[in-house]
Amino acid sequence: MTTATQPTGQRPRVVIVGSGFGGLFAAQRLKKAPVDITLIGKTTHHLFQPLLYQVATGILSEGEIAPATREILAKQDNARVVLGEVTDIDLVARTVTSVVLGRTTVHEYDELIVAAGAGQSYFGNDQFAEFAPGMKSIDDALELRGRIFGAFELAELATDPAEIDRLLTFVVVGAGPTGVEMAGQIAELARRTLKRDFRTIDPTSARVILLDAAPKVLPPFADSLGQNAHKRLNEIGVEVQLGAMVTNVDADGIVVKDGDGHERRIHSATKIWAAGVQASPLGKMLGEQSGAAVDRAGRVSVEPDLTLPGHPEVHVVGDMISLNRLPGVAQVAIQGGRFAADAVKARVAGRPTKPEFHYHDKGSMATVARFSAVADLGKLKFTGFIAWVMWLVVHIFYVVGFKSRFTTALGWAVSFLGRGRGQRTATQQQVYGRLALEELGSAFEVSKTGGPKDDLVSVDATGRKSA
Repeated sequence: MTTATQPTGQRPRVVIVGSGFGGLFAAQRLKKAPVDITLIGKTTHHLFQPLLYQVATGILSEGEIAPATREILAKQDNARVVLGEVTDIDLVARTVTSVVLGRTTVHEYDELIVAAGAGQSYFGNDQFAEFAPGMKSIDDALELRGRIFGAFELAELATDPAEIDRLLTFVVVGAGPTGVEMAGQIAELARRTLKRDFRTIDPTSARVILLDAAPKVLPPFADSLGQNAHKRLNEIGVEVQLGAMVTNVDADGIVVKDGDGHERRIHSATKIWAAGVQASPLGKMLGEQSGAAVDRAGRVSVEPDLTLPGHPEVHVVGDMISLNRLPGVAQVAIQGGRFAADAVKARVAGRPTKPEFHYHDKGSMATVARFSAVADLGKLKFTGFIAWVMWLVVHIFYVVGFKSRFTTALGWAVSFLGRGRGQRTATQQQVYGRLALEELGSAFEVSKTGGPKDDLVSVDATGRKSA
């Protein structure tokens, strides 16, 4: 175990946990502050999570939506980026412990911003993850890309009509924005991009099924927008099945229970889980130490100024917090990260901090298909092509870096104006790597790295599967 080197000058030490929207925007907000920042990221990149489904369906490469965090902050002299998974936060000792491949580091802090985000939730059925990957990481997206494109390849080789049907049936669980966007792109992939690429099978015959236990598509949106999305999904060939609760998932398919209690089985090789999120386990850890309540989704209750009760030096932002029913969207994390950074600057300068965080809702958007989207901007509602253009502009704006914006726009031009998809490459490692590593355990990874190590951790420190 090592203790992180204390920067010279003994300036206030700010530790930021997480390199997502909340963590990155907090770090950038502190660029000119007289503090020394340590940003601890579980990965080496900042992930633009709303576009993961486009990596999974071959529109964009992973690099276009996941630039290196170290590169983004390279010109910010007061920020240091370190790789590691945070396994412990000690509010009394004011330390954060991170681990990467058997190497443990303890980081001391004066101010702490926790923006560790959330992972996929299977609502107590984590065994479903083996057969229905989620959509929360680059690994997830690349695995799904391999599964989706691989299903068409295997169907081309199959001779049994029942097996071809199973391989060409794609089930997306969850009719929120991620599920709607994913289902729509798989349908367009089958009916436009792959239409002429096979000789034995007809890709346009693929079934794309969107399931949800809720009674409507896009529950967070206005009813009229949900109905518009539902209609458009049907037009491009997506079968929307509402009031359908998933009760079991295995290699060959999925079992659902309808509203009347009847159970039925859908034979499908490719299942995608886009329903539900679970906050980082760090939320529960912070709740136990501070006495703050933690809800069923693992979100910790914070004070109106985003601090933990009794700990004004600790801010929690983004998907981890339970406050005023704030939604788990990027804007909450971005605005929360900036608010926390401003509070740190005020405390360092000896000024009073703002007593309450006010979230400014900038609306919600979701693409349904090529040239079709829905946008809910409060009193203003948009659908179709206008909403789609608005979606493009907003997402290009938030993609980090000029190079990424340019290549993203180019990828969209190829896919939306033409029929091609520039990122169709997939490997067996992408499809099976997650399952293999979970089977071998984290000690396997550590054993192959060489160099000094601390005591090996035999289980995932987060207590949950990677999917």
